[in-house]
Amino acid sequence: MARGSRHRLLLLLLRYLVVALGYHKAYGFSSTKDNQVVTAIEYEEVILACKYPKKTLSSRLEWKKLGRSVSFVYYQQALQGDFKDRAEMIDFSIRIKNVTRNDAGRYRCEISAPTEQGQNLEEDTVTLEVLVAPAVPSCEVPNSALSGTVVELRCQDKEGNPAPEYTWFKDGVRLPEKLKHGPQSTNSSYTMNAKSGTLQFNTVSKLDSGEYSCEARNSIGYRRCPGKRMQVDDLNLSGVIAAVVVVALVIALCGLGVCYAQRKGYFSKEPAFQKSSSSKVTEISENDFKHTKSFII
Repeated sequence: MARGSRHRLLLLLLRYLVVALGYHKAYGFSSTKDNQVVTAIEYEEVILACKYPKKTLSSRLEWKKLGRSVSFVYYQQALQGDFKDRAEMIDFSIRIKNVTRNDAGRYRCEISAPTEQGQNLEEDTVTLEVLVAPAVPSCEVPNSALSGTVVELRCQDKEGNPAPEYTWFKDGVRLPEKLKHGPQSTNSSYTMNAKSGTLQFNTVSKLDSGEYSCEARNSIGYRRCPGKRMQVDDLNLSGVIAAVVVVALVIALCGLGVCYAQRKGYFSKEPAFQKSSSSKVTEISENDFKHTKSFII
């Protein structure tokens, strides 16, 4: 009895093994390799390598760019899109001769080849990072400012990768990010942010007048905006006092004029046409009264 149970168990194991081998034979197997990161400078060349042991005649290769929508880069033994004119195949790898910032993203190569165990599928993912030098930054410098007020200068670049850091210059001389207090310091009230590109004067003075320019720099390159002049002037107290006096005199004259008009009765005098109308109404009323009186008598 025990021998029969063992025999049945062996048959079940053998059947399971045959089914498993048949499934593997029919569908093959697949493997995915680790993601590799490739860095390139814009307008230079880069190679997206697909790591596969060797190329055979029966191998089928596809390259795809991943994202919100998947697009073919290499399909049916031909490069697709704009890669036709600026890329070439080296075995399973792609050599891009003139890489642009639009090429940045995730790519996947897929290689399928028949084996004794069935169809074998190999996948390799490559992330392409494109480094871009900054463009000429946009600089915001006010033309004029009043002494003692808060003034902020702005500098920004939207193209650099990695994000650039910013440096400000006054009359061609670089301003230190951290101000050193001393006898040669012309101003001690500004704050510079190299990450955001702002230069803020907490209490601007006439000594801050000058031509300002900003430089954006990263590991690939740097660019500077044209200089713009900022003129700082003191507040003209005498002019402000004179303006206040003039406004006060105008208000006083207007008040005197109103008082004079009221005393003369210009605001309470009844118009001529209203006076004539009221007199006519009075005459009509008297005539009606006399007519009614005679009628009663």
